[in-house]
Amino acid sequence: MDIRLVKKEGKMKKIKIAFFDIDGTILRFGKPDMTEKVKEALNMLQKNGVLICLATGRPLVAIPKFEGVNFDLTIAFNGSVCMAEDKVITNLVIPYEEVMTIINNATRMGRAVAVATKNRIVTNGADEALREYFEVANLKATPSPEFDDAVKEEVYQMMMGCKRSEWDEVLEGTSKAKIAAWWDCAVDIIPDGSGKGNAIKKVVEYFGFSLDETIAFGDGGNDADMLQAAGIGVAMGNASDSVKAVADEVCGSVDEDGIYYYLKEKGLI
Repeated sequence: MDIRLVKKEGKMKKIKIAFFDIDGTILRFGKPDMTEKVKEALNMLQKNGVLICLATGRPLVAIPKFEGVNFDLTIAFNGSVCMAEDKVITNLVIPYEEVMTIINNATRMGRAVAVATKNRIVTNGADEALREYFEVANLKATPSPEFDDAVKEEVYQMMMGCKRSEWDEVLEGTSKAKIAAWWDCAVDIIPDGSGKGNAIKKVVEYFGFSLDETIAFGDGGNDADMLQAAGIGVAMGNASDSVKAVADEVCGSVDEDGIYYYLKEKGLI
Protein backbone atom coordinates (compact mmCIF):
# COMPACT_ATOMS: atom_id res chain seq x y z
CA MET A 1 0.00 0.00 0.00
CA ASP A 2 1.49 3.34 -1.04
CA ILE A 3 0.89 5.63 1.93
CA ARG A 4 1.27 9.36 1.40
CA LEU A 5 0.64 12.44 3.45
CA VAL A 6 0.56 16.15 2.65
CA LYS A 7 2.92 18.42 4.54
CA LYS A 8 2.04 22.05 5.12
CA GLU A 9 4.06 23.17 2.13
CA GLY A 10 2.10 20.74 -0.03
CA LYS A 11 4.78 18.17 -0.84
CA MET A 12 3.75 14.52 -1.03
CA LYS A 13 5.88 12.07 0.93
CA LYS A 14 5.67 8.33 1.48
CA ILE A 15 5.81 7.47 5.18
CA LYS A 16 8.04 4.51 6.07
CA ILE A 17 8.53 4.99 9.83
CA ALA A 18 6.56 6.69 12.61
CA PHE A 19 7.95 7.82 15.97
CA PHE A 20 5.82 8.15 19.10
CA ASP A 21 6.55 9.69 22.47
CA ILE A 22 4.92 7.82 25.38
CA ASP A 23 3.67 10.08 28.16
CA GLY A 24 1.10 12.57 26.98
CA THR A 25 1.21 11.19 23.43
CA ILE A 26 0.23 7.53 23.20
CA LEU A 27 -0.34 7.21 26.95
CA ARG A 28 -2.65 9.42 28.97
CA PHE A 29 -1.04 10.79 32.11
CA GLY A 30 -1.66 8.50 35.07
CA LYS A 31 -2.96 5.66 32.90
CA PRO A 32 -1.12 2.32 32.58
CA ASP A 33 -2.12 1.46 29.01
CA MET A 34 -3.09 2.96 25.68
CA THR A 35 -6.68 3.26 24.57
CA GLU A 36 -8.02 0.67 22.15
CA LYS A 37 -8.19 3.28 19.38
CA VAL A 38 -4.49 4.16 19.72
CA LYS A 39 -3.59 0.46 19.71
CA GLU A 40 -5.70 0.00 16.60
CA ALA A 41 -3.96 2.90 14.90
CA LEU A 42 -0.48 1.55 15.64
CA ASN A 43 -1.33 -1.95 14.47
CA MET A 44 -2.92 -0.61 11.28
CA LEU A 45 0.21 1.42 10.55
CA GLN A 46 2.31 -1.74 10.78
CA LYS A 47 -0.17 -3.64 8.63
CA ASN A 48 0.24 -0.92 6.03
CA GLY A 49 4.01 -1.33 5.99
CA VAL A 50 5.03 1.51 8.33
CA LEU A 51 7.60 0.78 11.06
CA ILE A 52 6.59 2.08 14.49
CA CYS A 53 9.11 3.34 17.03
CA LEU A 54 8.77 4.36 20.66
CA ALA A 55 10.72 7.57 21.30
CA THR A 56 10.75 8.30 25.01
CA GLY A 57 12.71 10.03 27.71
CA ARG A 58 12.11 7.04 29.95
CA PRO A 59 15.00 4.72 30.84
CA LEU A 60 14.79 1.22 29.36
CA VAL A 61 13.68 -0.32 32.66
CA ALA A 62 10.78 2.14 32.92
CA ILE A 63 9.27 1.44 29.49
CA PRO A 64 6.06 -0.58 29.85
CA LYS A 65 5.07 -3.50 27.68
CA PHE A 66 1.90 -2.64 25.82
CA GLU A 67 -0.38 -5.62 25.39
CA GLY A 68 -1.38 -6.08 21.78
CA VAL A 69 1.25 -3.78 20.27
CA ASN A 70 4.81 -4.74 19.33
CA PHE A 71 7.01 -1.78 18.42
CA ASP A 72 9.68 -2.32 15.79
CA LEU A 73 12.18 -0.03 17.52
CA THR A 74 12.72 1.73 20.83
CA ILE A 75 14.45 5.05 21.48
CA ALA A 76 15.05 5.44 25.22
CA PHE A 77 16.79 7.93 27.53
CA ASN A 78 15.83 10.78 25.15
CA GLY A 79 17.90 9.20 22.39
CA SER A 80 20.92 7.92 24.30
CA VAL A 81 19.95 4.36 23.39
CA CYS A 82 18.13 3.19 20.27
CA MET A 83 17.44 -0.47 19.54
CA ALA A 84 15.85 -2.38 16.69
CA GLU A 85 15.05 -5.63 18.47
CA ASP A 86 18.49 -6.73 19.73
CA LYS A 87 20.46 -4.48 17.37
CA VAL A 88 21.89 -1.41 19.10
CA ILE A 89 21.81 1.63 16.81
CA THR A 90 22.87 4.30 19.31
CA ASN A 91 24.61 3.90 22.67
CA LEU A 92 25.69 7.19 24.25
CA VAL A 93 26.72 7.73 27.88
CA ILE A 94 27.62 10.68 30.11
CA PRO A 95 31.35 10.47 30.99
CA TYR A 96 31.94 9.40 34.60
CA GLU A 97 33.79 12.62 35.44
CA GLU A 98 30.82 14.69 34.30
CA VAL A 99 28.37 12.46 36.15
CA MET A 100 30.28 13.25 39.34
CA THR A 101 30.44 16.96 38.49
CA ILE A 102 26.66 17.08 38.05
CA ILE A 103 26.12 15.19 41.32
CA ASN A 104 28.36 17.68 43.13
CA ASN A 105 26.50 20.58 41.51
CA ALA A 106 23.17 19.11 42.61
CA THR A 107 24.44 18.60 46.15
CA ARG A 108 25.59 22.21 46.32
CA MET A 109 22.13 23.28 45.11
CA GLY A 110 20.43 21.12 47.73
CA ARG A 111 18.88 18.89 45.07
CA ALA A 112 18.49 15.14 44.91
CA VAL A 113 19.62 13.42 41.72
CA ALA A 114 18.82 10.13 40.00
CA VAL A 115 21.04 8.17 37.64
CA ALA A 116 19.76 5.73 35.04
CA THR A 117 21.82 2.85 33.71
CA LYS A 118 20.59 0.16 31.35
CA ASN A 119 19.36 -1.98 34.23
CA ARG A 120 18.42 0.35 37.06
CA ILE A 121 17.38 3.80 38.23
CA VAL A 122 18.65 4.93 41.63
CA THR A 123 18.58 8.18 43.56
CA ASN A 124 20.63 9.76 46.34
CA GLY A 125 17.58 11.56 47.71
CA ALA A 126 13.93 12.27 47.06
CA ASP A 127 12.86 15.91 47.05
CA GLU A 128 9.30 16.81 46.09
CA ALA A 129 10.05 17.69 42.46
CA LEU A 130 11.91 14.43 41.81
CA ARG A 131 9.15 12.38 43.47
CA GLU A 132 6.51 14.00 41.29
CA TYR A 133 8.67 13.48 38.22
CA PHE A 134 8.99 9.75 38.91
CA GLU A 135 5.26 9.40 39.56
CA VAL A 136 4.52 10.35 35.94
CA ALA A 137 6.07 6.99 34.95
CA ASN A 138 4.47 5.22 37.93
CA LEU A 139 7.84 4.96 39.68
CA LYS A 140 9.00 5.87 43.17
CA ALA A 141 12.04 8.04 43.85
CA THR A 142 13.46 6.11 46.79
CA PRO A 143 17.04 6.80 47.98
CA SER A 144 19.17 3.72 47.36
CA PRO A 145 22.34 2.41 49.01
CA GLU A 146 23.33 1.24 45.50
CA PHE A 147 23.70 4.81 44.27
CA ASP A 148 27.51 4.97 44.58
CA ASP A 149 27.85 1.67 42.68
CA ALA A 150 25.42 2.73 39.96
CA VAL A 151 27.30 5.94 39.10
CA LYS A 152 30.35 3.80 38.24
CA GLU A 153 28.34 2.02 35.53
CA GLU A 154 27.48 3.50 32.15
CA VAL A 155 25.07 6.35 32.91
CA TYR A 156 22.75 7.16 30.02
CA GLN A 157 20.67 9.78 31.77
CA MET A 158 20.36 11.72 35.02
CA MET A 159 17.22 13.30 36.45
CA MET A 160 16.75 16.05 39.01
CA GLY A 161 14.30 18.70 40.05
CA CYS A 162 15.20 22.26 39.04
CA LYS A 163 13.85 25.40 37.41
CA ARG A 164 14.87 26.73 33.99
CA SER A 165 16.87 29.47 35.70
CA GLU A 166 19.05 26.79 37.34
CA TRP A 167 20.07 24.90 34.21
CA ASP A 168 23.44 26.61 33.87
CA GLU A 169 24.24 25.80 37.48
CA VAL A 170 23.30 22.14 36.96
CA LEU A 171 25.72 21.82 34.03
CA GLU A 172 28.49 24.02 35.43
CA GLY A 173 31.88 22.43 34.71
CA THR A 174 30.59 20.03 32.04
CA SER A 175 31.03 20.02 28.27
CA LYS A 176 29.62 16.64 27.21
CA ALA A 177 26.17 16.78 28.77
CA LYS A 178 23.01 18.73 28.01
CA ILE A 179 19.48 19.11 29.31
CA ALA A 180 16.26 17.76 27.81
CA ALA A 181 13.15 18.91 29.63
CA TRP A 182 9.42 18.40 29.17
CA TRP A 183 8.39 19.74 32.59
CA ASP A 184 9.18 23.11 34.14
CA CYS A 185 10.18 21.69 37.54
CA ALA A 186 12.60 18.91 36.58
CA VAL A 187 15.05 17.91 33.86
CA ASP A 188 16.66 14.96 32.15
CA ILE A 189 20.42 15.32 31.71
CA ILE A 190 21.73 13.42 28.70
CA PRO A 191 24.94 13.02 26.66
CA ASP A 192 25.65 15.98 24.41
CA GLY A 193 25.18 13.94 21.20
CA SER A 194 21.86 12.53 22.37
CA GLY A 195 18.34 13.89 21.89
CA LYS A 196 15.34 12.39 20.13
CA GLY A 197 16.00 14.40 16.98
CA ASN A 198 19.54 13.05 16.66
CA ALA A 199 18.30 9.54 17.40
CA ILE A 200 15.76 9.49 14.57
CA LYS A 201 18.46 10.70 12.19
CA LYS A 202 20.53 7.65 13.21
CA VAL A 203 17.52 5.37 12.74
CA VAL A 204 16.83 6.76 9.29
CA GLU A 205 20.47 6.28 8.33
CA TYR A 206 20.41 2.71 9.68
CA PHE A 207 17.42 1.74 7.52
CA GLY A 208 18.49 3.73 4.48
CA PHE A 209 15.40 5.94 4.60
CA SER A 210 15.24 9.71 4.28
CA LEU A 211 13.88 12.08 6.91
CA ASP A 212 11.16 13.01 4.41
CA GLU A 213 9.78 9.50 4.91
CA THR A 214 9.25 9.92 8.65
CA ILE A 215 6.48 11.21 10.89
CA ALA A 216 6.74 11.91 14.63
CA PHE A 217 4.22 12.64 17.40
CA GLY A 218 5.02 14.32 20.71
CA ASP A 219 3.85 16.76 23.36
CA GLY A 220 6.79 17.76 25.56
CA GLY A 221 9.73 20.11 25.29
CA ASN A 222 12.04 17.11 24.87
CA ASP A 223 10.03 16.20 21.75
CA ALA A 224 10.63 19.51 19.98
CA ASP A 225 13.86 18.49 18.24
CA MET A 226 12.21 15.23 17.11
CA LEU A 227 9.25 17.08 15.60
CA GLN A 228 11.65 19.43 13.81
CA ALA A 229 13.86 16.59 12.51
CA ALA A 230 11.04 14.40 11.19
CA GLY A 231 9.58 14.87 7.75
CA ILE A 232 6.27 15.60 9.44
CA GLY A 233 6.24 16.68 13.08
CA VAL A 234 2.84 16.45 14.76
CA ALA A 235 2.24 18.07 18.15
CA MET A 236 -0.50 16.73 20.36
CA GLY A 237 -3.37 19.04 21.24
CA ASN A 238 -2.20 18.93 24.87
CA ALA A 239 1.32 20.10 23.92
CA SER A 240 2.63 23.46 25.06
CA ASP A 241 2.43 26.42 22.70
CA SER A 242 6.21 26.33 22.22
CA VAL A 243 6.07 22.72 21.02
CA LYS A 244 3.13 23.40 18.73
CA ALA A 245 5.07 26.32 17.25
CA VAL A 246 7.86 24.04 15.93
CA ALA A 247 5.53 21.30 14.66
CA ASP A 248 4.23 20.97 11.12
CA GLU A 249 0.75 20.11 12.31
CA VAL A 250 -1.30 19.69 15.49
CA CYS A 251 -3.65 16.79 16.18
CA GLY A 252 -6.20 16.21 18.92
CA SER A 253 -5.11 15.71 22.52
CA VAL A 254 -4.05 12.41 24.03
CA ASP A 255 -7.39 12.27 25.88
CA GLU A 256 -9.21 12.59 22.54
CA ASP A 257 -7.27 9.78 20.81
CA GLY A 258 -5.63 12.48 18.71
CA ILE A 259 -3.21 10.08 17.00
CA TYR A 260 -5.96 7.75 15.81
CA TYR A 261 -8.11 10.49 14.30
CA TYR A 262 -5.14 12.29 12.72
CA LEU A 263 -3.87 9.13 11.01
CA LYS A 264 -7.39 8.27 9.89
CA GLU A 265 -7.97 11.74 8.47
CA LYS A 266 -4.68 11.71 6.55
CA GLY A 267 -5.28 8.24 5.09
CA LEU A 268 -2.38 6.59 6.88
CA ILE A 269 -4.68 3.97 8.38
